[in-house]
Amino acid sequence: MNKDPRSGLLFVVSAPSGAGKTTLVNALLEAENQLVASVSHTTRSRRPQEHDGVNYHFVSEAEFRDMLDADEFLEHAVVFGHYYGTAKSAVDEVLAQGRDVILEIDWQGAEQVRQSYPDCCSIFILPPSRAALRERLHARGQDSPEVIAKRTAEAREEMANHGAFDYIVVNEDFSSALDDLRSIINATRLGRIPKQQELRSLLADLLADP
Repeated sequence: MNKDPRSGLLFVVSAPSGAGKTTLVNALLEAENQLVASVSHTTRSRRPQEHDGVNYHFVSEAEFRDMLDADEFLEHAVVFGHYYGTAKSAVDEVLAQGRDVILEIDWQGAEQVRQSYPDCCSIFILPPSRAALRERLHARGQDSPEVIAKRTAEAREEMANHGAFDYIVVNEDFSSALDDLRSIINATRLGRIPKQQELRSLLADLLADP
């Protein structure tokens, strides 16, 4: 069957710190080879296990502000005192190739992306309980007790914005949550508009006058 190329789809995933967003997205990327992660820019310090250009583009605040002044960001936000942003060019280039892009960003950034890409698919990941959220933050061993307390306190505000998202996934059992994410990705790809784009030639042939 002859298929037409389609424009890529944009997926946005948000969650409070400790909900398991990054681990789920990494597993999703391993399972979905047509899905590309957009690497955000940030002014926060690189953690020991992170790599520049892979986890984030680590830049100075001056560099970030220069990009901001040049209107190079699709979205940006200040989270726990650090700047985060997604470069427009990086996203548009991959979408134009017909590949799907996933953004792992906070709820503020997700709102900005929806304004520019109203057809994007947005997913919010919730922890199974507040207790589980606190336990996961402590188990990561990445932050001081003060930072953990701040993240826990701000998680309530973040979770209060769940209603703006298309889908909600509760990360209680990792495998089940990953299956839910893959189901959302596949359902979106099978949606009416993406399939019409992909099958443009076939539809034209099927609907042509005899």
